[in-house]
Amino acid sequence: MEIKFHSPVILTNEFDKMKAFYQEILQQEIEIDLGNCIIFKNGISLWKLTEDYLIAKKLGKTYNPEGNKNLELCFETDDYESVVAKLKNQDLKYLHETKEERWGQKTMRFYDPENNLIEIGETIPCFVKRFKTQGMTDKEVSERTSVPIEMVREICQ
Repeated sequence: MEIKFHSPVILTNEFDKMKAFYQEILQQEIEIDLGNCIIFKNGISLWKLTEDYLIAKKLGKTYNPEGNKNLELCFETDDYESVVAKLKNQDLKYLHETKEERWGQKTMRFYDPENNLIEIGETIPCFVKRFKTQGMTDKEVSERTSVPIEMVREICQ
């Protein structure tokens, strides 16, 4: 089983302000822009939640002004089912067990011993390939996942 750290995710109420801060003040370059989720080349992600996101539904809000409660440490794996099975043997406090996000990624969220939110999810290539094996076209996968079509094609070569 291999789990690798993917990125810290900062949940933000003022997305444009945070985006400008990281780009202009901290001089970070955007690697992937998925609309209201940006992944910088350094690995930090900014995420503007809306009411229909799973996290917002479970927490009852899109943003918490108390600081570190807006942080999620995101880990990804290509071996999601195996990782989840091993985690079931741990005494974890879950926000939610496996769910499919609206863009198709399978995720689960739980808290570390100090109540920091941790996510385990499928890698982008994992869920893109899952949709391709279900018979979706590159265009359909791109529309379903918000992954740029060029990236879908590269993943599925």
